[in-house]
Amino acid sequence: MDLASSVLVVIDMQHGFVREKSAHVVPIVTDLVRRWQEAGGATVFSRFINHPGSPYERLIRWTQLTDSPQIDIVDELAPYAARATAVVDKAAYTLFTPEGEAIIQNGGWRDLLICGLATESCVCKTAVDAFERDLTPWVLTDACGSHAGAEAHNAGLLVTKRFIGASQLITTADLPIRTVAPAA
Repeated sequence: MDLASSVLVVIDMQHGFVREKSAHVVPIVTDLVRRWQEAGGATVFSRFINHPGSPYERLIRWTQLTDSPQIDIVDELAPYAARATAVVDKAAYTLFTPEGEAIIQNGGWRDLLICGLATESCVCKTAVDAFERDLTPWVLTDACGSHAGAEAHNAGLLVTKRFIGASQLITTADLPIRTVAPAA
């Protein structure tokens, strides 16, 4: 995988999505982003914002993530988001809003390494949308999670694997950068 044609996509690592069942991915994603950026890799963050009258509100009756602090990137990742190529605000599951799609296209990236929250929704949808745009999505399974817990995370991985192929689900250890702290 060529670093120049790859981008690390960090999906919705926001206060409103980090809960007891998803908090374990924060240090994993933070370490991954730190190492990726240190290696010179491009990074794009997405940030979900729910709006009044949205389908989430109308159809699912879900009214969360409308303002700060819920919509804010978690503190551990905020400095890395500030150095990212872009932070894409979105009102959809996918990164591939018109703005997100333009950023990916303008960056010339073919490989999207995807991590973040939640595996069964925004991570899966972004991976499938990348696949359908003839890009190569890589879902970093150990750097994804769900605030709904392991069952939802595993279901998301199962569905994602069926959509984009089992070989596209990898771990941070499979990356050509060091993502694990050296032994003391």
